[in-house]
Amino acid sequence: MGDERAVTGRRRSLVMGVVVVGVFMSVLDLFIVNIAFPQIAKDFTGTSLGSLSWVLNAYAIVFAALLIPAGRWSDHMGRKRAFLLGIGLFTAASAVCAAAPSAGLLTGARAAQAVGGALLTPASLGLLLPSFAPERRHVAIGLWAAVGGVGAAAGPPLGGLLVQASWRWVFLVNVPVGLITLVVGWRVLSEIRHPDRARADLAGAGLLALGVGAAILAIVKGPDWGWISGQVVGLLVLAFALLGALVRRSARHAAPILEPVLLRARAFSVATVATTLFFVAFAAMLLSSVLFLTEVWHRDVLTAGLMLFPGPAMAATFAVPGARLGARFGPGRVGIAGALVFALGGVMRLAWLGPDVHYASDFLPQMLVGGAGVGLILPSLTSAAAAALPPARLATGIAVQTTGRQIGSALGVAMLVAVLGGAAGTGQDFNGAWVLMIIASLAAGLCLTVMGRAGRPLPAAGMQPAEAPA
Repeated sequence: MGDERAVTGRRRSLVMGVVVVGVFMSVLDLFIVNIAFPQIAKDFTGTSLGSLSWVLNAYAIVFAALLIPAGRWSDHMGRKRAFLLGIGLFTAASAVCAAAPSAGLLTGARAAQAVGGALLTPASLGLLLPSFAPERRHVAIGLWAAVGGVGAAAGPPLGGLLVQASWRWVFLVNVPVGLITLVVGWRVLSEIRHPDRARADLAGAGLLALGVGAAILAIVKGPDWGWISGQVVGLLVLAFALLGALVRRSARHAAPILEPVLLRARAFSVATVATTLFFVAFAAMLLSSVLFLTEVWHRDVLTAGLMLFPGPAMAATFAVPGARLGARFGPGRVGIAGALVFALGGVMRLAWLGPDVHYASDFLPQMLVGGAGVGLILPSLTSAAAAALPPARLATGIAVQTTGRQIGSALGVAMLVAVLGGAAGTGQDFNGAWVLMIIASLAAGLCLTVMGRAGRPLPAAGMQPAEAPA
């Protein structure tokens, strides 16, 4: 059968189980590494905040650069193959991260982790959606987003607990989970592939990685070098030139990084831009929260993780209802509501948070509000992107959107480092972080206001044939 088939309930449950564990592991790693960040900094003394930020940004940049080639490769070579290879690489790189003796090697291993994450992420939703009838796919998307929310919720307390032994355990935890997922996935997943013979544009991926990397480096080093210094201006010019070359190359390449046929679906383009903007806000919020709790309120990492738990827990709680609301009222409207609610959480931080510790009255309410906003906007963004695409481009399309997510995350961390300017000693140092969170979230919501006028989904005509199971 083609992509439109609905499989038996038992088979669907097995597929969901394997796929969601892979998604859970990759999301859990993001939150665990953020909560472990202060301990990593203490272990590698003498390394600046800007330099250590590359432990986060190396992952985001490589992930962003490879997602689209990986999505196309999974369409062509098989989504099961891509998913299992991604799990294997992610697991092996996690072991190297755990053993890294220096910040440089840890950063390199994080980049290797990103290769695995780039392979498994687009393939995961591409494996899950064909298990559902078309009219039920919003449920699959809500589940996919909810699992990410559960991973986010588990990350802070689990990371805080593991760091009590060593920050290295936050990477070791991936190894047994990854090995079990490999074995079970090999047995229960069916191969789905798309007979597109075009080669993925790896040179374009290199241009994207170098261009984004140059822009990130300019933002991180701007406070030290000076925003109008030759180094910063030169890096920004280089980033502009590299990304311009990528746009030109994508217009000519048979399998480009920026696929024009996807970008012609305005709803898809709007959702992708909004995703990038929102993750600027989200990444800045996440890392600044960890730094605020540990550096300003002087909480230990375990306590900080527990303090952060309600936010992602609320995101997980609202993810499936958010998907259902999006199916009823439109993902654009629900996404706007989510962006506004998340921005409200930032306003509450700006008004309430300071050096005096008042968790229940000041920190907890805004975490609950912000988490609800995340739960509303994330499935809306994914639903809007998926609905605009024909079945044959689901994996590649989700890869494009997730590329925007990772670029936004990298930009958010870089902007936060520039705003904080290094160490942060008082609550007032974080006002700029909360403002960044508010502005980026409102910009995402503003972008989504055109969703209702974004046009109809791309027709399957003119696209490649729908994928078939092997």
